Amino acid sequence: MKNMKTRSDDNFNAIRIGYYASFLLTIITLITFGFAMTAIPPAGPYCTGNCMEYPFLNSLMYYPRDYYWMYFAIIQLVTFMIFMISIHFIMPAEKKIFSFIGISFAMIATIVLLADYFIQFSVVPISFMKGETDGIALLSQYNGHGIFIAMEELGFFMMSLSFFFMAPVFSTPIRLERAIRWILLLPFVGTIIAFVLYTLKYGLDRNYRFEVATITINWLVLILISILIGIFFKRKKKRKLEQ
Repeated sequence: MKNMKTRSDDNFNAIRIGYYASFLLTIITLITFGFAMTAIPPAGPYCTGNCMEYPFLNSLMYYPRDYYWMYFAIIQLVTFMIFMISIHFIMPAEKKIFSFIGISFAMIATIVLLADYFIQFSVVPISFMKGETDGIALLSQYNGHGIFIAMEELGFFMMSLSFFFMAPVFSTPIRLERAIRWILLLPFVGTIIAFVLYTLKYGLDRNYRFEVATITINWLVLILISILIGIFFKRKKKRKLEQ
């Protein structure tokens, strides 16, 4: 009886943490998205005027404006991991294989993106300020063929895989779970389609076009599912309290 009570308490804690993480994730993703929209790159294919060219030596003109969203993105990624782990802990044993795989890909995505953003705002601006520009253009977010863009592409591809493997855990015929399941499948499908289309059209010179596409796909889905799964957690919490 004691073990059963402990498992029940742990389950309720996961529901409660997941509930709060869901709505925090919605809010922080909206804020991050908003700040990211103000940081349209003044270089590359989507630049509309006064575009920077390699090696981006005048990028300090856009500091700190173009870096604000990364600070919020770090909070978002930490919340995202808490959110995914909470889902795993409330699922029955037969579904945990899928949720564990989903968490594994979420962890890869989080580590890659955390490193990418932290290096970007901690290394690049100060290097330009001190004139330490040898090789720094390769790290700059304005370089469409640079490390920053490549790591974002990898990170958000991993995030789309984490959603893909989390989808099967929402397998009941309840309308809410069906909606969550199908929405969770969208990022992986959309990311693959975007990658294929941009690669066929531009080859290796796709610049940051695919990066923008996969970020947009994953963040829009993140906003939707965090709201829906927040409702899912709320219903679970209500049933627990009624028992």
